[in-house]
Amino acid sequence: MNTSCNSTLQAWLTLENPVAKAYTGSLLVLGLLLNGLALWVLCCRLPQWTETRVYMTNLAAADLCLLCSLPFMLYSLKGQEDTLLCQLSQAIYLVNRYMSISLVTAIAVDRYLAVRHALRARGLRSPRQAAAVCAVLWALVTSSLVLRWVLGMQDGGFCFSSSSKRPNNTMLFSLLGFYLPLALLVYCSLQVLLSLARRPAADPAQAEATRKASRVVWANLVVFVVCFLPLHLVLTVSFSMVPHSCAWRLRFRCLIYLTSRLSDANCCLDAICYYYMAKEFQEVCKAGLTAKAHKSQDSLCVTLT
Repeated sequence: MNTSCNSTLQAWLTLENPVAKAYTGSLLVLGLLLNGLALWVLCCRLPQWTETRVYMTNLAAADLCLLCSLPFMLYSLKGQEDTLLCQLSQAIYLVNRYMSISLVTAIAVDRYLAVRHALRARGLRSPRQAAAVCAVLWALVTSSLVLRWVLGMQDGGFCFSSSSKRPNNTMLFSLLGFYLPLALLVYCSLQVLLSLARRPAADPAQAEATRKASRVVWANLVVFVVCFLPLHLVLTVSFSMVPHSCAWRLRFRCLIYLTSRLSDANCCLDAICYYYMAKEFQEVCKAGLTAKAHKSQDSLCVTLT
């Protein structure tokens, strides 16, 4: 039955290959271009390192690494054994997926501290401390994946294709790596939106700056939820139900495949979202009509870009 089920799955993946190749090719071209450009601008063209610049540099690097591993990871899905290629490509893929999730959350927390606790945040926020946070996140995500690899090998295999043959307790790492950041992101984003809504507008320029800031926060939150929530909802149902029949395993595997490809689009959407965020706030900063309004808009720029 396992052989028949795996053959059916391979036939489905083969049927989807032309669509998957076109989608992956478009994603790679657009993602590598946007994130490569973002890294160049962040590392070479900006005059001063800020907290958000540190986070965004790491985010662009994580997205680039995920995109580079994506073709090899998809190729490894054709096999049914834990080869070195599948282990390495899928490890890089998973590390950078959850680093992207962690870094977007870190940006939201940093934004929350700057907006809601401005005085206290002066001692908590600096480019050096942001770099330390990024180093800790890289270490945590990588070490959790190493532990996942050890447990997976003990349980029959690390790769996606081998883990589909059995109940996969290592899926807990994926669920915790998403739902905890999601709770933080939603809380921090809503708190920032409430704070911006209550902020009195001294003049039309400042009111427009606040509206644009709110749109940026909403855009970041919506992109995160749309890209990552469907995949982790499917993983949650799959983990809780532990499907045993071939038909159910095939359905869940196909759903995981499709929602994973949706999550891959986050690599491009991150770059687009932060490009427009930086562009809008740069324009807002230049639009100040008075010294007081200009100072207020600079504060928004530092906090949200």
